Amino acid sequence: MRAAHSSSGGPDTERTQLELFRSVPGDLAPRDAQDLMAWPFFSLAKSRRIAPIDFNMGKTRISVEAVPEHGMATIWDADVLIWAASQLIEARDAGRPTSRLMVTTPHEILAFTRRGTGKASYERLKAALDRLQSTTVATSIRQEHQRRRRRFSWINEWRELADGRGRPLGIELILPDWFYAGVLDRALVLTIDRAYFDLTGGLERWLYRIVRKHGGRQEGGWSFDIPHLHKKSGVLSPLRRFAFELRAIVARQPLPGYALRLEHALGRERLNFAPIPEHPFDTAMRRMGIDPVDKRS
Repeated sequence: MRAAHSSSGGPDTERTQLELFRSVPGDLAPRDAQDLMAWPFFSLAKSRRIAPIDFNMGKTRISVEAVPEHGMATIWDADVLIWAASQLIEARDAGRPTSRLMVTTPHEILAFTRRGTGKASYERLKAALDRLQSTTVATSIRQEHQRRRRRFSWINEWRELADGRGRPLGIELILPDWFYAGVLDRALVLTIDRAYFDLTGGLERWLYRIVRKHGGRQEGGWSFDIPHLHKKSGVLSPLRRFAFELRAIVARQPLPGYALRLEHALGRERLNFAPIPEHPFDTAMRRMGIDPVDKRS
């Protein structure tokens, strides 16, 4: 059994105080936490990142630190948190009790996030859980006194479960208070397109989340200037490289449900994004819980 780490007392202290929440398999609507969509909490690189994120904008302060052994939690690792948020919202809406202590199977998480379910995928999931647990975050977001920061890891602890013969029974994890509280507030969670999990690039995944957060379903969409987006991304690459990669994404138009456009205004380059109008038949299908056929291929 994998050794568990807890940020509150001994390894079993927190677990004994929480009710156990068992995940429900199925095709749940993916939900994402708005705070995680709007701010730079994750590495967007596929290579290991050790350099911290140190972000300051207005009253918002975010510091993200990694350990050399695992590296910083990535935007692909954040799929585990999307799965957790989706489970919790589904349970809450069904009137079932929720808890920060969750038990599930690797297959459930991998299937939900459209990953393979073989041994290699399982090993990658365990590496993701290690990064989520070892990455530390300090933020002023949702703190009553902005100068004070809340410090936590994305997962307080996790462990593999096995029976007396060593046969796997699943995995157990404990979510931090900060994430759990945000998820259970209806105003702080958004439904995202399931095609998000098919996006392969870190920058386009991050861009979808920020577009979904700010553009929403507003007919007129939204816009940001490129230097502002560069700062909000938390990437290590210089602005010029970031702008180059952003133009390539605009040329490909990969974001499900949104159209991207670059404009120049007052000497600055801006990214405009707006939702693509949905066909009424597709809208009706979504209301019945059926994903429309992807027509982009």
